[in-house]
Amino acid sequence: MMSVTPIPAFSDNYIWLLRQDATPDVAVVDPGDASPVIEALERESLALDTILVTHHHPDHTGGVAELVKRYGCRVVGPAGSRIDGIDEPLSDGDACRILGRRFEVLTVPGHTLDHIAFFASGTPPLLFCGDTLFSGGCGRLFEGSPEQMFDSLARLAALPEDTLVFAAHEYTLANLRFAQAAEPDNALRDRFLAECQQARSLDRPTLPSTIGRERQINPFLRAAEPGVRQAASAQGDAGSSLATFATLRAWKDHF
Repeated sequence: MMSVTPIPAFSDNYIWLLRQDATPDVAVVDPGDASPVIEALERESLALDTILVTHHHPDHTGGVAELVKRYGCRVVGPAGSRIDGIDEPLSDGDACRILGRRFEVLTVPGHTLDHIAFFASGTPPLLFCGDTLFSGGCGRLFEGSPEQMFDSLARLAALPEDTLVFAAHEYTLANLRFAQAAEPDNALRDRFLAECQQARSLDRPTLPSTIGRERQINPFLRAAEPGVRQAASAQGDAGSSLATFATLRAWKDHF
């Protein structure tokens, strides 16, 4: 059984630590800072086997070189990326084994052009989606187009509903406040917001979410819903689901 635990970094990043059963070998996802990873490994006498990288931004890659130098671990990440140190470049449809579990690679451009996600089927299914899908939101479009991100999110939303969603940032409360404006009448979202507020008051993460939950509460996955489209129409073009998504993303940038 694979366990996944968060290592907090910076102000709101999560570096996810993967461990299979009770073995000392572990993997980490998007280590933007080496220090908290080293602290966690040394505290529990763990051995870093693999680093997974979803995209090139420094808060996801800044600790890679130091961790490789210290532990000699392998690095898997997007092919054709500007990231230094990747020794197993992966493209859409490729697969890799992480601690004995098979992960499929999905290209999900939008936030960046090199962005990939790692998906493992099984019980439960696991998704490490970096800055593409957040609980209640999605990543900013730094390099890609609204159409690219719309398609990437649709691809993730099509995964099994019990898929655990391990996003890379604790953005949930801010995302859900925007979601209240983007879809005012969503009782499921409001109940989830109350749960997340309670979790954060206790300094607990709001993640992982699930694909099923995100389909119900995340306006960026709900651009075809009449309530979302109506709210977006007051901000810009909402004549199609793609146009509604683009309007939502631009609105969120200045919310």
